[in-house]
Amino acid sequence: MKVYQLRKTGKPQILKMEDIPEPDPKRGEVKVKIETIGINYAEILSRKGQYSWAPKKPYVMGMECYGEVVEVGEDTSTYKPGDKVIVGQQYGSYAEFVCAPEHLCFPAFKEFSPEENAAYLVNFMTAWVGLKKLCRVEAGERILIQAAAGGVGTAAVQIGRALGCMVYGTASKDYKLDLIEKLGGKPVNYATTDFYEEIIKDGGKVDCILETVGGDVFKKSMKLLNSFGRMVVIGFASMNLKIWNPISWIKTYIDAPKVNMMKMAMESKGIFASHIGYLTTNEELTSEIWEELSAFTSKNNLKPIVGKVFKFSELPMAHSFMESRDSVGKIVIRLGD
Repeated sequence: MKVYQLRKTGKPQILKMEDIPEPDPKRGEVKVKIETIGINYAEILSRKGQYSWAPKKPYVMGMECYGEVVEVGEDTSTYKPGDKVIVGQQYGSYAEFVCAPEHLCFPAFKEFSPEENAAYLVNFMTAWVGLKKLCRVEAGERILIQAAAGGVGTAAVQIGRALGCMVYGTASKDYKLDLIEKLGGKPVNYATTDFYEEIIKDGGKVDCILETVGGDVFKKSMKLLNSFGRMVVIGFASMNLKIWNPISWIKTYIDAPKVNMMKMAMESKGIFASHIGYLTTNEELTSEIWEELSAFTSKNNLKPIVGKVFKFSELPMAHSFMESRDSVGKIVIRLGD
């Protein structure tokens, strides 16, 4: 089968298609023929050697995909050949076939396209865990989503609105701001205005923030929280670590999110951090999150935003496009014709 294995770190051009044998499902695993693949920013960081959750090289990249079950291993009971599923795991999805533990395969949404199914799991689960499981967002609260036109951001705006919240979303380009508004959020252009001042003028501080940037954005976000406000850090997009450049190590350390516990106590604020990958080892918890999220998604007719679709042979181009910061929603790879 054709795959993209990460053998060394570097620019998108290091990703080369190669042939390896198809995997066979082990006990408790499901084998899936992949139709569509979701691209995640964590995979960009993995390719650069900047992602701590990445496995040891070489490995087949890719955290999520959608496809059809073609074989099941022993001691599996949920799926049978022909079932359509979404797969989410640490690696293995940049391929024509993947084997995954049964508890990390989820029933596909019949109302979604193949591209939408591939775009759903990581982004919506990240947003759900941040907003609902950690920050415990309630109807009527004011929330801010940083980088709101991206994959996690568009999911979070939709979830926030469905929860009955006033949702602000930051972006810097007109088409991204238009998308945030279309999803029901109130767009804030951080490139032409100070997002802190804009939101303060529009009604005051907020109750919850989903933070993905770090640096000054993180510091301003902390200032913007109400008493009893909560912020969850789910990313660090401002990081520009270069292994060969010690100066970049210092800047990365300075910009990394940090908190003063005494100051937080005086202001009665809370901060969380989340990485859903580490939750997937807990089968019961993963199942609980999926059941809540998928039911909420169907009840509120939510759908992931697919920004652009590339062919499997164009996967390195998809990485380049994501790094350009011009994309919105989810970038998806389509296998086959």
